[in-house]
Amino acid sequence: MLDEADRKILRALQCAPRLPFRRIGEVAGVSEQTAARRYQALRRSGALRVVGLVNPRVYGAAQWVTRIRCRPDRVAPLAEALARRPDISWAHLASGGSEIICVMRSPLDMPREDVLLRQLPRSASVLDVSIDLIIHNYDAPGTAGWTGYGDSLDPEQVRLLTSERPTPAPGPPPPPADEDAPLLDALAQDGRTTHTRLAELTGWSLSRVARRLESLESSGSLEYEVELLPERLGHRLNAILWLRVAPAHLERVGAEAARHDEVPFVGAISGEHNLMVTVVARDPEDFYRFLTTRIAATPGIDGYGVSISVHHLKKAASLISRGRLVPPASL
Repeated sequence: MLDEADRKILRALQCAPRLPFRRIGEVAGVSEQTAARRYQALRRSGALRVVGLVNPRVYGAAQWVTRIRCRPDRVAPLAEALARRPDISWAHLASGGSEIICVMRSPLDMPREDVLLRQLPRSASVLDVSIDLIIHNYDAPGTAGWTGYGDSLDPEQVRLLTSERPTPAPGPPPPPADEDAPLLDALAQDGRTTHTRLAELTGWSLSRVARRLESLESSGSLEYEVELLPERLGHRLNAILWLRVAPAHLERVGAEAARHDEVPFVGAISGEHNLMVTVVARDPEDFYRFLTTRIAATPGIDGYGVSISVHHLKKAASLISRGRLVPPASL
């Protein structure tokens, strides 16, 4: 189980993923060496990965939520094939193991049929498919992802740490140069790779590594994400709520849902149920409490559905194997 220092380390990383261990230690009230050791222990356990990702907006990619209902005896091979695709950024098995829910990236102007034909293998196991566009992401001010493990930092600490992250320039980010490939590959494996190690992997000088990182980060072309596996932290129930909300209430309901500690992601989508809310809970009773107190207390929701995740397949840049986050290249 996490103690207070662990929780502070996790929260500091979510606010600033490349924060030096010296600063992390200051925030957590431990030495630089202890902060590094605890971080490495979480990383080795498969509960945590910090990854550097190319912003999908660079390539004009939109995000689409796809729900694929399959024959239960044929779902596993299809799910694994989808999870390994680079254009699939998130994937779960749900609804008793017969439904694959995934988020895929594809240009907005691509016809709907082409999206499916390009990214969904033809298979007799597929019974039904629905695909909806994510039209808006809700980011609660001062937060950076799921904090249901217990946020031990006060708002002022969060504000200060978040301010240490690079602030991307406005407007569409430019694409990375071809020569950036080894740098980006290294950061996809470990977003906290040191400048010294990046110089070794790229053959660049330290000053060139620093300049290129600063350019990619400040332009918004390069983003960092802290991937967590909640099961490793004692939160074993993951669910998706599909809410139906009138347009007049959509902004308020989405923003309110995003503020809950149990919620890693909220997105407005184009389907009949037009708000997608992912929820992380400790157990069924914890999820029931969230549903009947937090969601029930939110006016403007006209209907809902629930998909219970039975198996994680992929996070943004990690496959999930034997209950651990692993880079795709390691399998």
